[in-house]
Amino acid sequence: MNETQEKDNFWLYIGLAVALFAGGIFMVKSSEHDKYAASSKAIAEDSSNSAYRNDVLHNKGATK
Repeated sequence: MNETQEKDNFWLYIGLAVALFAGGIFMVKSSEHDKYAASSKAIAEDSSNSAYRNDVLHNKGATK
């Protein structure tokens, strides 16, 4: 009898899964990067556009 062994593709499947996962993470990260570009530009022009500004209402726990 002539038996042929099938090639084990376990590491190939693991490599493909890792590549797909890394590609998915990269796509999400790159799409989220542009999300805040307009806000960043507005804050750079005028710091009062930021929610983290340090003005009189926000000093020492003071409220309106």
